[in-house]
Amino acid sequence: MGTSVQVTPLSGAYGEGPLSYLLAVDGFRFLLDCGWTDLCDTSQLQPLAKVAPTIDAVLLSHPDMMHLGALPYAMKHLGLSAPVYATEPVFRLGLLTMYDHFLSRWQVSDFDLFTLDDVDAAFQNVVRLKYSQNYLLNDKGEGIVIAPHVAGHLLGGTVWKITKDGEDVVYAVDFNHRKEMHLNSTILGTFVRPAVLITDAYNALNNQGYRKKQDQDFIDSLVKVLGTGGSVLLPVDTAGRVLELLLILDKYWGDRRLEYPIYFLTNVSTSTVDYVKSFLEWMGDHIAKSFESNRANAFLLKKVTLIINKEELEKIGDTPKVVLASMASLEVGFSHDIFVEMASEARNLVLFTEKGQFGTLARMLQVDPPPKAVKVTMSKRIPLVGDELKAYEEEQERIKKEEAIKASLVKEEELKASHGSNAKASDPMIIDASSSRKSANAGSHFGGNNDILIDGFVPPSTSVAPMFPFFENTAEWDDFGEVINPDDYTMKQEDMDSSLMLGPGDGLDGKMDDSSARLLLDSTPSKVISNEMTVQVKCSLVYMDFEGRSDGRSVKSVIAHVAPLKLVLVHGSAEATEHLKMHCAKNLDSHVYAPQIEETIDVTSDLCAYKVQLSEKLMSNIICKKLGEHEIAWVDAEVGKGDERLILLPPSTTPPPHKPVLVGDLKLSDFKQFLENKGWQVEFSGGALRCGEHITVRKIGDSSQKGSTGSQQIVIEGPLCEDYYKIRAHLYSQFYLL
Repeated sequence: MGTSVQVTPLSGAYGEGPLSYLLAVDGFRFLLDCGWTDLCDTSQLQPLAKVAPTIDAVLLSHPDMMHLGALPYAMKHLGLSAPVYATEPVFRLGLLTMYDHFLSRWQVSDFDLFTLDDVDAAFQNVVRLKYSQNYLLNDKGEGIVIAPHVAGHLLGGTVWKITKDGEDVVYAVDFNHRKEMHLNSTILGTFVRPAVLITDAYNALNNQGYRKKQDQDFIDSLVKVLGTGGSVLLPVDTAGRVLELLLILDKYWGDRRLEYPIYFLTNVSTSTVDYVKSFLEWMGDHIAKSFESNRANAFLLKKVTLIINKEELEKIGDTPKVVLASMASLEVGFSHDIFVEMASEARNLVLFTEKGQFGTLARMLQVDPPPKAVKVTMSKRIPLVGDELKAYEEEQERIKKEEAIKASLVKEEELKASHGSNAKASDPMIIDASSSRKSANAGSHFGGNNDILIDGFVPPSTSVAPMFPFFENTAEWDDFGEVINPDDYTMKQEDMDSSLMLGPGDGLDGKMDDSSARLLLDSTPSKVISNEMTVQVKCSLVYMDFEGRSDGRSVKSVIAHVAPLKLVLVHGSAEATEHLKMHCAKNLDSHVYAPQIEETIDVTSDLCAYKVQLSEKLMSNIICKKLGEHEIAWVDAEVGKGDERLILLPPSTTPPPHKPVLVGDLKLSDFKQFLENKGWQVEFSGGALRCGEHITVRKIGDSSQKGSTGSQQIVIEGPLCEDYYKIRAHLYSQFYLL
């Protein structure tokens, strides 16, 4: 039996909801992404709540809400406690995304689903991996290897490969085959015949045009609006696709020498760009090479101003400008407020660069035709004053008194319980007259026995008089004095609240943006006021696809090239999922599945794999030959049964001789160079290698198999002369003979 594999979608199947999938590999349960929408609807997480305590590991693929938004909530409320694996950019940018989301919510509501402390706790123990790094799991996951690979789409975006007993399970969602200004294309196409491929059908019905024309149309639409005195709002994510948009705008503004101001407005905009500047090795090759050659950092933005509050925008008034503001859904955040201000002006433009999430204001505005008027809720947090402030302070004082009384009662109950049935000991203020004599000098330092106040102290059962606790100083001393414990002088986490570090103490050393820090440090009592209003939408609404995902034609091509044994389709509308399912079932030699939410499918491989142990007696007779970093040998053995496992033993009879086997892979171009170094006249002719006057070496065979080179042979053609045998000897020398 092959490696047991089961897949269960928890969200994001036959729909465009957040991504979250349960993958069980031989009983080890992976949670593939832990997404949530900007609406933060807890009902979406009911399937996750059922399995969260049983999860053994979490794999994150991208640093946005749709892929990791529910992680803090799940760890606080749903019992998720498994280790989390991600690349460095996904970890850091995902943390910034969650900070921005919380701050955007907290400014307009009494948001209590999670706090910044919960975000820190969720990301505290994230294991950061590099691309192509093989990470071997331990304990329950022994024998399973996970490795992240380039996905494109977002910085640090990951295609996860999970390997067990030589079989690969590949999780590849939201990948991009195109090379972009700051990202390389995905390497998914280099995978060959994995046992299972889990991928999405999100763009199965969409086809994209040429990128250069798309960028040009994007810039032209902005310049046209700015030229008429209007402003442009781009609702964007916190630290995802916005990075590509910033580079495009900065480049074209510089090339065209445009002077219209560009603002990037989020609660963590400066921190985002500061971190991204240090992630050049995770970006496209051309960015890394440019930095190596002339120390030019692509994210030293010259035309973009980073701001963290709306006050900067209010200073410049109605001046034509471009504003990239979070959040992309327009539900809350700076983009929501700016949209309300800009919507009533016909000269303005709201340009969407990604499809809005279902149920959000952005999705409502993207329908064709868009609504002419929308109802929105405007909320604002203001400090308490007057009677409200007085009532709040009185309530806080009452709560403190109640807590103090409750604490004293608990303390008294503990004392009574510790004293047991001794009536005298039950009241620590009563002193036994037989052991204590009152005198006129009570309370003095001199004289006879004094009454002793022992409230709060429990006398030992062996004591003959009330006693105060005594703690012996056990400090260690050396030749230089008392030994110092550094931990006694280390600032504890709770004492660091004023510094508001952006993350746990494991390397996230940046601080939160100043306005966000002031917002949280401000202990002034406040409240949220809200009012509903109707906004007349007179501005232009345009959608341009800058999501950075492969389109339908490319997805089909990549899947055909990878040619998995079994294909699982997730995350896409019902129409897109069914379309891609029918296409793959018709054109691929694969089993195709498209499970519903909470439907478990078994995609266990039909191949059989067994573990065998080589006996010491067999190994002592094997002659190994070194092949690169490995050693190879031909083995003749018999299968026996050892301690609960199969074992290979030396054959009981003399095995028949086997034909010689040549191990290795020869490139004709390398062989040509080798022969030239030996003094032969060699040239390529008609795809074959002509050696000397009479001998030809060529590769023939079937290379039509999908995803592989097929079975090929190297053929030597020519008369049986001396040159023939010399060329053959040189050819054999390029292989390992077993």
